[in-house]
Amino acid sequence: MTFWERLKSALPWRRSRPRVAVVRLAGTIGSGPRAALSDEAIGPVIDKAFARGKPKAVALVINSPGGSPVQSALIAARIRRLSEEKGVPVHAFVEDVAASGGYWLAVAADDIWVDYGSILGSIGVISAGFGAHVFLARQGIERRVYTAGESKSTLDPFQPEKKEDVARLESLLAQMHTGFIDHVKARRGDKLSRDEKLFTGEFWIGRQAVELGLADGEAHLEPKLKALYGDKVKLLRYGRKKGLFQRFGASVVEDALIAVEERAEFARFGIRQ
Repeated sequence: MTFWERLKSALPWRRSRPRVAVVRLAGTIGSGPRAALSDEAIGPVIDKAFARGKPKAVALVINSPGGSPVQSALIAARIRRLSEEKGVPVHAFVEDVAASGGYWLAVAADDIWVDYGSILGSIGVISAGFGAHVFLARQGIERRVYTAGESKSTLDPFQPEKKEDVARLESLLAQMHTGFIDHVKARRGDKLSRDEKLFTGEFWIGRQAVELGLADGEAHLEPKLKALYGDKVKLLRYGRKKGLFQRFGASVVEDALIAVEERAEFARFGIRQ
C-alpha cells in the first residue's frame, strides 16, 4: 500500500460512501423502444447501473403486472449476467405489483422485499382473443382466406374455433408455463413453500407472499439499504430518458393507447393509477 493509500484509509472523512444503483422497472413489459419495459429500452439503463461508480449493489424498484414472456426473460437474464460478471448483489423492492412477468423480473434479484399491500405471483401464462365468425355471418359478410400451409390460419378469429388449434395453443402455453416455473424454482429454491396453488396463476398480498416464500420480507427501499450498507449509503438512481419527440408530445395517440393498455393490466390486480 502506498503512502497516499495509507493516508486515505487513516482519514475516515476521506473514505468514499458506499453506493447502490437504483433502477426503476415500472409498467407493462412489451417489445420495442416505446414499450414501458423492454430489453431494448431498459437494457442500456441496467448496463449503466452496474458499470458506473463501482456500486456495492443494484436495487430494482418493481411495479409491473407483466407482459411479454420473452422480454421478461431477456431483461432478467441481463440482470443476472451483469450481477455474476461484476460480483454485484441485486435486491428487488416491490411497490404495487410484481405479477406474472413482473415477478419474473423480481426473481432475478438475490432477495425480494415487499410492502404489506404489494401484490405478487400470478405465475402462469395467458392467451386471449375473440371470435367474430357469427357476427360476420349475421352481417352477410363472407370471409375468404387462402394459405400455403395447413396451419397458417391457426386461431383465425373470423373462423370457427378448431379443436386442433386450441390443443396446439394449450401445448405452447404449457411449455411456457413450465419454463416460468423452472425459473422461479431455480432462483427461489428451498425458500418456496409446497403450497399447491403456488404455480396456478393465483396472486397474493405482500405478507402472505413472504409466508409462501415468494419474497423474503417486508421492507422499503431506503431503510433496508441503510440497514444493509450503512446510514451513509448513497443511492444512484437510473431511469429511461425521454427522447426529443416524446418530450414535445409526438406520437400522442400511440402513447395514449399504451397507457390505456397498461391501466387495464394493472386493473386486473385491483391497482389504480
